[in-house]
Amino acid sequence: MFAVDSKAVCAPTADAFHAELPSDWKQIISPVEPFLAAVGHRLTQQVAAFAPHISRYADYALNAQGKHLRAALVALTARTLGKVTDAHVTVAVIIELVHLATLVHDDVIDEAEIRRGQPTLAANWSNEIAVLFGDCLFAHALKLAAEFPTPEVCRAVATATNTVCSGELLQIQHRQDFHIGRTGYFKVLEMKTAELFALSCDLSAKLSATGAEQQAALRRFGLAFGTAYQVYDDCVDLFGSEALAGKDLGKDLDKGKLTLPVLLVWERASAADRECLRGLVSEWRADSINRLWDLLVRYQAPRASLDIFHQHLETARQALRALPASHSRGGLLALTDYLAQQADRLALAPVRSP
Repeated sequence: MFAVDSKAVCAPTADAFHAELPSDWKQIISPVEPFLAAVGHRLTQQVAAFAPHISRYADYALNAQGKHLRAALVALTARTLGKVTDAHVTVAVIIELVHLATLVHDDVIDEAEIRRGQPTLAANWSNEIAVLFGDCLFAHALKLAAEFPTPEVCRAVATATNTVCSGELLQIQHRQDFHIGRTGYFKVLEMKTAELFALSCDLSAKLSATGAEQQAALRRFGLAFGTAYQVYDDCVDLFGSEALAGKDLGKDLDKGKLTLPVLLVWERASAADRECLRGLVSEWRADSINRLWDLLVRYQAPRASLDIFHQHLETARQALRALPASHSRGGLLALTDYLAQQADRLALAPVRSP
């Protein structure tokens, strides 16, 4: 075990029956709120670690924090295996820094102007500053990882960062490329999004000194849950609401990113409809979403996409069954149920008129 501090942050609780698991986000994270508060506090403390001439960028980025879903995965995994320690807080901070760096770079790539309700760092200053500050965040995360007594954490973080960046490159290389297919799409998802979910579970298990088989099972959970999460997010972008998406619908296609619902239409469409779809994607406009919606409904892509989403959630649940019955899996299972309920609400949304 290579924990830098074994001080417990919060104690584990007994497992619960799957049918009685909490579904509300606040209920799920309530047992680990002290942990998430510690992560948030330590993230804001990182501002002081940057040179004075870039501290304002760090302050701007680190104080625009989201739900810390990856940090929650670190904490819930640790509770599944035993106690949560200060070392888990450090690992969660490291992963959040890597995630934030990817968001800063993504906003440059996507030319995004708003992130979490405020101007992106690139929009507020410039692309040059955003790219270089994102690099600083990556480097700072690795610096923190190198402070662990053994190189395992640093190696794992570096490997995951490389995977995430490679996934972004793969997605860029296949913009508007329908030949990427489902296989290529899911490869991008695993690399770009699910990898940090897997890292959260994997490193948390390492810090808890669990066995190799259990650690591998938790990593599989993270990959499957992270994949389902991104499929859901991709569905929201096309047949959710603008309020839920927090942006105009179809932004992925505006950047040439082919997501699961679109690829399902391509698989099922007639030659004429394929040409129509290709034309919509190649010359995407704000009003193209209504024409696309007609194709999505005609080929039942929304329902099929959500069925595949649920398959990945079930894969995540199956991975947890490899853990001993004595382990409390309630928190992680509740996460899958919460995400499933969000998707079911999406499925129940009224069908719009094209």
